[in-house]
Parts: sequence; structure tokens; C-alpha cells
Amino acid sequence: MPRVFLSFRKRDSRWMRERVYRALSDRLGAEEIFKSSESIPPGADFAEVLVNQAAECKLMCVLIGPEWLDARNEDGVRLLDRDHDWVRLEIATALRAGNRVVPVLLGDATMLPGPSELPVEIAELGRLQCLRVPETHLPDGLEQLGDQLAALLTGAATGPGPGAAPAEEPGPPATMTAHVSGGGSAYQAARDQTINLA
Repeated sequence: MPRVFLSFRKRDSRWMRERVYRALSDRLGAEEIFKSSESIPPGADFAEVLVNQAAECKLMCVLIGPEWLDARNEDGVRLLDRDHDWVRLEIATALRAGNRVVPVLLGDATMLPGPSELPVEIAELGRLQCLRVPETHLPDGLEQLGDQLAALLTGAATGPGPGAAPAEEPGPPATMTAHVSGGGSAYQAARDQTINLA
């Protein structure tokens, strides 16, 4: 069963989404990546497959482009606010199952939605550390994304490796606020972050 589930909105950043899929397939193996349009066989119950894969994946990448949050139907209703929205259902299923969910921001200026901008059952997504694939440095961004996901899948990012030096006792926490102007940055820095001083 594929370990990485790509959750995305079809009308959002299609060309970057396809580049992400191809890069991760090349890096991790196509059999490790679940992408609905590629991975669900003809005649299968797509609803059952989507829910099962979202529940059983080891890692879900939520691909967020500039139209992801505010995409609407023909009646002007935000898609995320519909109970039967598949993106919402996929993310909620993975979170309930306790799977690692990683927001992946597509483009230079896309920002991570805040918890208050999201339906309650997926509000946690707005508090999760994100990764970015910048359009201006796409090859490097795709390579770094592959490196980081490979590390997460092997557990290398969850603790120190063999032979690592013991961690020092943390000092008192300090709080900083980073403000980014111009809308583009290599990381999400618009909220308060707590850091430990060595």
C-alpha cells in the first residue's frame, strides 16, 4: 500500500502539483505515492479507496496552492465548507487516524491558512509545520521536498541518529514575532514562534 497520500484540489496549481507527483515518484517510487487520478483503478469504489488510503497512509501531503482555501462552487459556496468536500474529508480522516499530515505550500507567496480559516475538524492543519515548493527555485524545492519526506518516512526526522551528541538542557523559552513583508518567504513566519536559547 502507498505510504504517501497526496491530497489536493483539482483546480488549484495543477502544473506544480504534477511536478511534485513526478518528482516524488522518481525519488520514492511510484508505488509509494497515492494520487487519486493515478492510483484508483477503473471500476473501483473511489470513495472507499480514498477513505481507506487516507486512514492508512503513513504520511499525507496536503498540496496547497493560491486557490486551495477559497475555491468556490457555482453558487459561491466555499468548497471546504461543504460536508462532502473530498479534500476536507481526506484531511479529517488522516488526522483522526493519527497519521503525519504535512502542509506543502505551492509557489512563493502561498501562505498556510490559520486554524480559524478552516472547518473545525481540520483546523489542526493550520497549526502544523509546513514545507514550501517555491516556483522560482522549483528544481531545488522539489529535491528538498523529496529529501525531507524520505527522512520522515525512515524516521530520521523524528529523533537524533546513531552516535548523535546528547542534547543540551534547554534554557528558558523566549518568544519572538517575525513579520514578513511582500507576501513571499521561504517559510511560514507570520505567527508567534517559541524558540529555546542554547
